[in-house]
Amino acid sequence: MCCVALTLAVMTVPKPRDADVADVVDATDSPSVAEETVLGRAYRALSVGIVSVVLLIAFEATAVGTAMPVAARELDGVSLYAFAFSGYFTTSLFGMVLAGQWSDRRGPLGPLAVGISSFGAGLLLSGTAGVMWLFILGRAVQGLGGGLVIVALYVVVGRAYPERLRPAIMAAFAASWVVPSIVGPLAAGTVTEQLGWRWVFVGIPALVVLPLALALPQIRRRAAGPVGESASKSFDRRRIRLALAISLGAGLLQYAAQDLRPLSLLPGTVGVALLVPAVLGLLPRGTYRAARGLPSVVLLRGVAAGSFIAAESFVPLMLVTQRGLSPTLAGFSLAAGGGTWALGSWVQSRSRFEAYRERLTTVGMLLVAAAIATAPSVLIDSVPVWTLAVAWAFGCLGMGLVISSTSVLLLQLSAPAEAGSNSAALQISDGLSNVVLLSAGGAAFAALGGGTVSHTAAHASGSHPAAFAAVFLPMAGVALVGAWVTTRLREL
Repeated sequence: MCCVALTLAVMTVPKPRDADVADVVDATDSPSVAEETVLGRAYRALSVGIVSVVLLIAFEATAVGTAMPVAARELDGVSLYAFAFSGYFTTSLFGMVLAGQWSDRRGPLGPLAVGISSFGAGLLLSGTAGVMWLFILGRAVQGLGGGLVIVALYVVVGRAYPERLRPAIMAAFAASWVVPSIVGPLAAGTVTEQLGWRWVFVGIPALVVLPLALALPQIRRRAAGPVGESASKSFDRRRIRLALAISLGAGLLQYAAQDLRPLSLLPGTVGVALLVPAVLGLLPRGTYRAARGLPSVVLLRGVAAGSFIAAESFVPLMLVTQRGLSPTLAGFSLAAGGGTWALGSWVQSRSRFEAYRERLTTVGMLLVAAAIATAPSVLIDSVPVWTLAVAWAFGCLGMGLVISSTSVLLLQLSAPAEAGSNSAALQISDGLSNVVLLSAGGAAFAALGGGTVSHTAAHASGSHPAAFAAVFLPMAGVALVGAWVTTRLREL
C-alpha cells in the first residue's frame, strides 16, 4: 500500500476557497472539512481503498498480455487467441451500462461489490481453465466485472468527494497505472517462467480483500443509496437492450476486422447495424456532432483514447520488425510514458489551472497528434530509435492532461442522479472507440502487407513500412479532430 499512499500524497490539493465545498459531502463529517485533502482524516480510508483497487486492476491489465501467449499455447487455443481479449471487451461494455443504471437507482455500492466479485471470479476461472473455451469464458466474466467497477468508482468520486478534490482523486487513478506499466510485464514474465502462467491470474483476487475492507464501509456511509427521484425509477430495459446490442456489435466488428475475406463482410455488416442505433441511444444526444457541453466531453474521451491506444498498439511491433529491437526493449521504449501521463494528470489537478482546463485539453490533444505523427519517422534507418521514446513521452503527457480532465468535466456537468449513466457513456465512448479504431487500423495494416497482428503485437513477418504509416498518420488526423472538439467542452 505504500505506493498507493505515495501516489495520493502527490495528488493532494489544498482548498482554494470555502465556496468549493460541494453538497455531496455531509458538513457534519468534520468541523475542519475546509482543510481536508484526499489523504485527510475524513477521506484517507476511502482514497487508499479505491485507488488500491485501481492499482490492482492496472497490474492485471498490464500483466495479462505477457501471460496470454503461454496460456493459449498450453491450452491448445492459439486459433482462438483474439477472443480472449474481445470477450473481455464486449462484456465490459454491457457492464458499464448496467453499472450506470444500477448506481443511479440503488447507489454504487452494489455494482462495485458485484463487479469486484465478478472480476475475481473471472480471474480464477481463467487461471484454472483446462480448455481454451473455459479460459475465454473466464475473461468474459472478468470483463463484466471490470465494466461494473470502473463506472461505480466514478459515481463514488462524484458523490463522496467535494468538487475541489475530484481532480486530485482522478489524477491518483491515472498515477496508479505508472508502476504497473513499468514493472507489470516484467513481474508477469518472471511469475510465468518460475511459477507458471496460471499464477498471474489466480494470485490477484486475494489481494483485493484489503482495499475492499478499507473502502466499502466508507462508500456505504458517503455514497450509498439513490439520489432524489431516482429511487422510484426502475431499470431502463431499453438501455439494457442497447447495451447488449453494442456489446454484440463490437464483438462482430472486431471479428470481421481480423479476417479480410469477403465472407467476413457479413458479420461486419451485422455488427455495424447493431452498433449504430445502440451508440445513438446510449451516448448523450449530439455526441456525434460535437454539441457543446457534455456531448463534446464524451466525444473527446473517445477520440483521445481511441487514436492514442490504436497507434500505441503498433509501436512495439514496428520497433521489433522494422528496427530489430527485442520485445523487452520495444516495451521499455514506452515505459517513460507512464510517468509523463501521471505528470499530466497532476498538472490538471492543480487548482490554479482550473480556469484553463479547456486550454490544457487543447494542448494535450496537440501533443498526442504530434507524438503519433512522429512515430513512423523511425521507419527511416537514420532516425534514432530514442526519437520515438521521447515523442511518446510527450504524447502520454498530453493524454494525462486530457483523460483526467474529461473525467472531471463530466462530473461537473452531471446532475447527481445522472452521474452513473453519464459515467457509463464516457467509458463506452472510450472502449468503443478503441475497438473501432483498432479494427480500422488493423484492417489497413493487413491490407498493405502488414502481416497477421495479435493483441500483444507479436512478430509479423514481411511487414511493409507503408503498412505502419497507414496506421499512424490517420490516427494523428483523428487526434487533430480531438483538438477541435476541445473548443466545445463548455456550454455557452
